[in-house]
Order: sequence, then C-alpha cells, then structure tokens
Amino acid sequence: QVQLVESGGGLVQAGGSLRLSCAASGGTFSRYAMGWFRQAPGKEREFVARISRSGGDRYYVDAVKGRFTISRDNAKNTVYLQMNSLKPEDTAVYFCAASPKAYATRSTDDYDYWGQGTQVTVSS
Repeated sequence: QVQLVESGGGLVQAGGSLRLSCAASGGTFSRYAMGWFRQAPGKEREFVARISRSGGDRYYVDAVKGRFTISRDNAKNTVYLQMNSLKPEDTAVYFCAASPKAYATRSTDDYDYWGQGTQVTVSS
C-alpha cells in the first residue's frame, strides 16, 4: 500500500509560480510511474503530467506544455510539479497518483494510489 501526501499549494497571482511536492511512503517508489491530475469545481478530474519510473520519459497535457515541469527524486521518494506562468484557469485541486504500469497513460484508471490533493488558486 502506497501513501501519497501532496504539499506546496496556495494562492498566487497570474504569471506567478508554485512548486508542488508529493511524498510517497509504504512502497518501492521507483517501481511506480507517477502522475499529476487536477480537478476544478464542477469539473471532472483531468490529467496534467506523467513521469516514468526512472524519470526519463515525461508527458504533459497540451494546456500546460512549456509552463509546467514534472520531475522526481527516487532517493527522496518524491515527485514534483513546477508550475510557472500560472493562469486563472489553472485553479484546481491538484492530486498526485502512482501507477504500477511502466507506461501509464493519462487515464485515471491506470493509477492505483492517490493523494488527498492540494489547492492551487490563481488570481487574475
């Protein structure tokens, strides 16, 4: 059983930056692909980014390409999401998730473990 705890959310002005962290415990972190998802009020949870087990492969949704960077530190059992040039439409609860699949996709079905989420609010 893998436990995930996100941190780093907050309130920021448009154009600003935040760095989210997700600390994992209870499993072998390097065996999991990791993803970030977000959910805005009244909307479905949507994929943001995914990183492979080793960190060598990364994939982003088009809306965040060039602004967000996903990374991981397997020695620290932590995955990060650096968010730059934030926009009001990035406002959401952000969740990290762990997948045992080597090539996890953008589908929530691929992820077995989820954190509780951290709120990101971008003001205009």
